Amino acid sequence: MSTLIAPSILAADFANLQRDVEMVNNSAADWFHIDIMDGVFVPNISFGMPVLRDIAKHANKTIDTHLMIVDPDRYVKTFADLGCDILTVHYEACTHLHRTLQNIKSHGMKAGVALNPHTSLDLLKDTIQDIDLVCVMSVNPGFGGQSFIENTYDKVRELKALIENKGASTLIEIDGGVTDKNAVQLKEAGADVLVAGSFVFKSEDQIATIQNLKEITE
Repeated sequence: MSTLIAPSILAADFANLQRDVEMVNNSAADWFHIDIMDGVFVPNISFGMPVLRDIAKHANKTIDTHLMIVDPDRYVKTFADLGCDILTVHYEACTHLHRTLQNIKSHGMKAGVALNPHTSLDLLKDTIQDIDLVCVMSVNPGFGGQSFIENTYDKVRELKALIENKGASTLIEIDGGVTDKNAVQLKEAGADVLVAGSFVFKSEDQIATIQNLKEITE
């Protein structure tokens, strides 16, 4: 399948959020990527439930929500009720990952697991068949606009091999520093979903930027 493009709303203009959501609706993008940060798990606070609720009112594409928070299990039902289609939790924030994945799926959402740049893929060997999406962090989580970590390519290739070896159908998502300079290499390494924030929202023609990312990774 062609690579999925998921603009990250963290990089949008919060004073014109409905406008930017409708831009994504009208673009070639496939998903909305929503980063929820608590200022504890990561050194930043993004936005919470009221903002996500308003985004969901206007979004007409898949809502891919990435929780960068401690104790994410407390909020699984809340995010399901807010209309999330995919809920991704950090491996590093989950004491009982398998239980968390079951909880997410029991509320009708697909279950994702995010890995910080330093976290080994070996830690997913026992759960990969229960994971719908692995979000490989290609920057340190917490802030937009960071530079891409080059080791990500090797990590994606290793993850792709693990998925195939286990006979899983897990998607590989890349989050952080994605541009038209690395999108093709990421696809070739095995990425299925590319999250693009600053690269999209700081461009002069956001629709064209999304379209270009889509075309070069077909």
